[in-house]
Amino acid sequence: MLGGGRHVGEYEKIFRASVEDPEAFWLRAAEEIDWYVPPTTAIDSSNAPFYRWFPDGELNVAHNALDRHVDAGRGDQAALIYDSPVTGTKRTYTYRQLRDEVARFAGVLQGLGVGKGDRVVIYMPMVPEAAIAMLTCARIGAVHSVVFGGFAPKELAVRIEDATPSVIVSASCGIEGKRVIEYKPLLDKAIELSAHKPGKRVILARPQAEAAMGEHDLDWAEAMASATPVDPVPVRSTDPLYVLYTSGTTGKPKGVVRDNGGYAVALNWTMPNVYAVGAGEAMFTASDVGWVVGHSYIVYGPLLAGATTVLYEGKPVGTPDAGQFWRVIAEHGIKSMFTAPTAFRAIKKEDPKGEFLADYDLSRFEYLFLAGERLDPETYRWASDLLSIPVIDHWWQTETGWPIVANPAGIELLPIKPGSPTRPLPGWDVQVLDTGGKPVEAGTDGAIVVKLPMPPGSLPTLWNDDERFVESYLSAFPGYYLTGDGGHLDADGYLFVMGRTDDVINVAGHRLSTGTMEEVLATHPAVAECAVIGVADKLKGQIPRGFVVLKAGVEADEETITAELVQMVRDQVGAVAALRDVAIVPALPKTRSGKILRKTMRGIADGHEEPVPSTIDDAAVLDALRPVLRRS
Repeated sequence: MLGGGRHVGEYEKIFRASVEDPEAFWLRAAEEIDWYVPPTTAIDSSNAPFYRWFPDGELNVAHNALDRHVDAGRGDQAALIYDSPVTGTKRTYTYRQLRDEVARFAGVLQGLGVGKGDRVVIYMPMVPEAAIAMLTCARIGAVHSVVFGGFAPKELAVRIEDATPSVIVSASCGIEGKRVIEYKPLLDKAIELSAHKPGKRVILARPQAEAAMGEHDLDWAEAMASATPVDPVPVRSTDPLYVLYTSGTTGKPKGVVRDNGGYAVALNWTMPNVYAVGAGEAMFTASDVGWVVGHSYIVYGPLLAGATTVLYEGKPVGTPDAGQFWRVIAEHGIKSMFTAPTAFRAIKKEDPKGEFLADYDLSRFEYLFLAGERLDPETYRWASDLLSIPVIDHWWQTETGWPIVANPAGIELLPIKPGSPTRPLPGWDVQVLDTGGKPVEAGTDGAIVVKLPMPPGSLPTLWNDDERFVESYLSAFPGYYLTGDGGHLDADGYLFVMGRTDDVINVAGHRLSTGTMEEVLATHPAVAECAVIGVADKLKGQIPRGFVVLKAGVEADEETITAELVQMVRDQVGAVAALRDVAIVPALPKTRSGKILRKTMRGIADGHEEPVPSTIDDAAVLDALRPVLRRS
């Protein structure tokens, strides 16, 4: 089956072209973008390892995302659909309406003295104004830094200190499931804690909570009523578009920098080639604008491509049921959807047989993309069988800005291998190295790295910290970017990511991947999701412990299930795995983006006083799990 109707072998041809002559490949891709000054050079390597893409080009990303589509006669097409089951609200913005809102908010920020290169922190829930604020910064050449709405004051404060914004854009509240979380008290506390004090705060009033306004606070609606629209400002390709702080950082946060030109070119290329979404087609990315996925594939990617994007304020389950994703796909004519595997595990847990699906017409739905947490083969099979469309695992990171490894649906759908996100995309020279920095043989696990230079759209550095950029990512293996993930390439060039390199445990001298054990546990018919961690052991160094969440309605005896799980790992991984301890738990602790907090679990199990990560979705889950983790 071919995604974009191209012939078999097209992927190989395009991949080779990107690696053999990246200069020509990316200059061709850059022709799809509007430039005030078109670039004549793709990559500047004169200050390696600080590579710069399209160094002599000038453009405006917001113009490319909005104005150029209006100018091309598609101003009345839907650009952004706001779908909020938690408030019972739906709203559609055409390209013209969205451009006009962004141009007016640009007038608001310019009126507050925000100019090219100034930073704006955006601390917002999943509402259209969050996307408008991001695009507005791009329009006037300001640098946005989105902080996930509802982050604790201390975490917000360290980001304010690091980014030193002149203005903060926020809202009176966010809604998490059935809980209303007031943002203004959190924001006020963060500013109190921060050594840097921003000048003004623009606050969006929401009916669910009223914000106490102070002398430095402006009401969004009032400010917009008197604002004068502003045209896009040309910026250099290499100027920063945004800073995004990686989740779970301690101490000084790690601000990933994204440039304007490289990011626009790369994302624009991925939309038709990876996601098979073009102008006038609809994409639903169920994430949050606070994460890189939200930046790339709720806001910038779909709008650069002239597509329709859905901004969804809700959960996969509970708002109000496990059929919400199917409703959104049916109502808005979605062609490609992107979410985290954990969302599908949640749906599988609530509706194991997928009965809600029968209520909706998904005839226009062609591809499901999953990323953010390793896609276990069992969840892949469940989704594939239920939907009867390609379920595409793909792998990337906050730092990379777009997928490193994927099945390129718009070029050529390659054979799917469960457990693998398929093959590296054009531009990404992915290799697996041993501890000495030598490439390993096919099928052998090692450190997954990317040969420098990385393609456009990936981070050029960290915010105000070139030294830490080199130390964190480039020092382990000179000439390569260290992903921090371990795994292997098979004989066909397919990558298998087995988890973070610290998820490889050493049991009595045997190096074992906890990811391999999780794959086995996930195949049990009663298991909805699972995690395996390595905990310290005086005799063996480390031993694995398993934690499983059962599907709704499972009535089997828990002792029987745990015995079966232990036996399955023994049969499929071997006795050396020594997984004898499996606990059945009500839920696993996760970040808001769906990653299981394995490192935190491991620390607690080893007896450390682990702080609750700022990115945690529900701290009560971790509290309930502590006694189970602590028992030896």
